[in-house]
Amino acid sequence: MLNVVLPILIFTALALALLGALRRVGLWRQGRPSPVSVLGGLAAMPRRYLMDLHDVVARDKVFANTHVATGGGFVAAAVLLILVHGFQLESRVLSGALIVASVVMFAGALRVAARRRNPPARLSRGPWMRLPKSLFAFASGVFLVTLPTAGVVPASFGGWALAAVLTLVVAWGIAEMFLGMTWGGPMKHAFAGALHLAFHRRPERFGGGRSTGLKPLDLGNPEAPLGVGKPADFTWNQLLGFDACVQCGRCEAMCPAFAAGQPLNPKKLIQDMVVGMAGGTDAAYAGSPYPGKPIGEHGGDAHSPIVLREGRALVDAETLWSCTTCRACVEECPMMIEHVDAIVDMRRYLTMEHGNTPNKGREVLENLATTDNPGGFDPASRMNWAADLDLPLISRRGSADVLLWMGDGAFDMRNQRTLRALVKVLRAAQVDFAVLGNEELDSGDVARRLGDEATFQALAVRNAATLAKYRFREIVTCDPHSFHVLKNEYPAFGVSCTVTHHSTFISSLMEKGRLALGEWTGGRVTYHDPCYLGRYNGEYEAPRKALKGIGIKVVDMERSGFRSRCCGGGGGAPITDIPGKRRIPDMRMEEINATKADVVAVGCPQCTAMLEGVVGPRPEVLDIAELVAAQLVAAPAAAQRAKKDVAEEVAA
Repeated sequence: MLNVVLPILIFTALALALLGALRRVGLWRQGRPSPVSVLGGLAAMPRRYLMDLHDVVARDKVFANTHVATGGGFVAAAVLLILVHGFQLESRVLSGALIVASVVMFAGALRVAARRRNPPARLSRGPWMRLPKSLFAFASGVFLVTLPTAGVVPASFGGWALAAVLTLVVAWGIAEMFLGMTWGGPMKHAFAGALHLAFHRRPERFGGGRSTGLKPLDLGNPEAPLGVGKPADFTWNQLLGFDACVQCGRCEAMCPAFAAGQPLNPKKLIQDMVVGMAGGTDAAYAGSPYPGKPIGEHGGDAHSPIVLREGRALVDAETLWSCTTCRACVEECPMMIEHVDAIVDMRRYLTMEHGNTPNKGREVLENLATTDNPGGFDPASRMNWAADLDLPLISRRGSADVLLWMGDGAFDMRNQRTLRALVKVLRAAQVDFAVLGNEELDSGDVARRLGDEATFQALAVRNAATLAKYRFREIVTCDPHSFHVLKNEYPAFGVSCTVTHHSTFISSLMEKGRLALGEWTGGRVTYHDPCYLGRYNGEYEAPRKALKGIGIKVVDMERSGFRSRCCGGGGGAPITDIPGKRRIPDMRMEEINATKADVVAVGCPQCTAMLEGVVGPRPEVLDIAELVAAQLVAAPAAAQRAKKDVAEEVAA
């Protein structure tokens, strides 16, 4: 019986799975064109899965091993099932391998079942709760029907009754595994995820690379949409990426806006995009909702507006404006989905097509357009903070080793202290540096994150023209947002130069022995990793090295490094100011206070502002430059002369 039924069952399921795959591809192809290397992507897919994706999965060792057992066991079992029972190849070796693969898969299913007995809040339930049963059905059914083929038991073992039961069990497992991959269900991520790795929107992320700069819009093309107003405005491989979501909730668990009770859940957002791609409502969603927004309120289709001011839409505008663009969701996603790209794309449409930027957003964008800075200050006052410092202007010299990019700190009294400290350090190390002075414009970071691509590009083009006039070895800045934009987003506008964060530069000065420093005696210090320095640019060690160089032993918070919690200052969040149950900087300060630190070291003007704005007991907030400048004891050259004089006196 099994010899007759199994081939029919297997090839019928494969045929239906193929039809489902074609349907799924059709849904993705509703999106805009995006050129990819089909053969190159498919060839790179195994390495991207085994190396890049599994590096993220492996952060949870137990889950990583579970994934290897269930995923690897299923792939091996599926291939061998087709060979042994589909094509009925008589091979004890293949049959034995199929038994081993099914046992490995069964072992993984046991771990999945244990995880699903009392799942954490971040995991979606609903159809996902049947996943362990489906894995058990496939693994156990394949194991039992293969025993006679492998010669472990007689071919007539169990008779017709057992054969009928096994047929039903195998049918259940095959239906969930094969059809679920392409028609929808818990296994959909396996099919979509594999192709997502092959045709990823950011192939630069693979092979140890890093790709975090936003992609520019072609503002010169009147046919190109200004952002994303409906799901079909996404590129087809962005839609594919949304479909790859496994609903594990890692993004949800790390999102600062979600934790603060603002109406954003990155997992729910991605699932709403899937709903829009296929058409329907979110009524079947089985995970955590947007805080304060019940399930069932959102719906649409591929050609309907994503955001509406009235009536049901896929997403509410305040959900998009809650994002701090901290990239914690992207960093944690085991499927390597680009949540922040999608959010900014949708913001672009709201801002440029409708002027729908909430609270102070419109005022800030108008200031940038008229005064080249978000605060609306007189552009001619950019250098007022340094009236007594006699800073060298590069326009008078034509060249310098280091171009100091001042950033918005030039207009903020608190961050002027950081700039002055950095200047003190540079002069102590006898660095040949200069500034642009009033020629420097805002980098455009906040305009781009608020969706005003036109203003960003206008600022980028003008800054690029200014930079092209002068010769310098590198740009140094104490603002990670300017650092990121200049380094990763300005190259699209012709800027190609080395850009360094001041913590990295100070650390290199220490290594070269160019700073004479005393030892820190000020107490316990913790360090807050800025999102745009850490997750965006992978720099975690240089700030700690700089602090270590003055004798500080950093006491890290529970959430530090790539899992550092955002201060709440990025992505224009303080400007759009979407209310929640708590403030993000207050939550971060609780984590800081848990270290019992006397000082929290920072490396970002926005982090400084957000953390100093916390009301209540808190440690002193000091920039790395301020901490280092306070420990300067003498210029290295003077110190060397003094040492030489002492040596000569001793010799005499």
